[in-house]
Amino acid sequence: MLDQSILKFLKDLAKNNNRPWFEEHRNQYEKAKTDFNSFITSLIKTIGAFDKPIASLEARNCTFRINRDVRFSKDKKPYKNNMAGYFNKAGKKGIGAGYYLHVQPGESFAAGGIWMPEPPVLAKIRQEIDYNFDEWKKLVTGSNFKKYFPGGLENSDSLSRPPKGYEADNPAIEYLKLKNFIVSKPFTDAEVVSKGFEKEVAKTFKAMKPMIDFFNKAID
Repeated sequence: MLDQSILKFLKDLAKNNNRPWFEEHRNQYEKAKTDFNSFITSLIKTIGAFDKPIASLEARNCTFRINRDVRFSKDKKPYKNNMAGYFNKAGKKGIGAGYYLHVQPGESFAAGGIWMPEPPVLAKIRQEIDYNFDEWKKLVTGSNFKKYFPGGLENSDSLSRPPKGYEADNPAIEYLKLKNFIVSKPFTDAEVVSKGFEKEVAKTFKAMKPMIDFFNKAID
């Protein structure tokens, strides 16, 4: 169970995103980090019950640093306003599809799929969808999938024209145009600090597992 102090720290950090404040409140950060890592450790075991390769991971393989990389960003705030974990059989740096948990006051969510894959990986996914469209369509229109992700895959970043090698009348063209393959479910602050949060996140991840497996089969 996540402690309320995590959300409080992140709220305060969002208002005071600078190094002097952070160093003055480092003890609060360390407590929040410890609590979050404990939650992630428990969540790894829960996910591992239905996705066995995840069970061998450790929290340090899945969680991200609080520091932002500001080298190529106009926003020079040094810290992230969230805590997050990514669960992939190869850890957070794995190239395959996986599960993602984002905890941020008012903006928490669980998501999964594959974000901005490299061109060779994207080509494999598109080919798999094209070759096995009946299987793919069944996955993303199934009742349990639609229950957790009624909006389907996010399509904010897609091609305006069919990708090279595919015709506009391809039955799968709506999906073949996508550059990312992501689904997500939001959670309120009250849900994030509730006793049942871990269970609900795991259910959300389990609902997307067939999609995750589909992508990883294509990539592997």
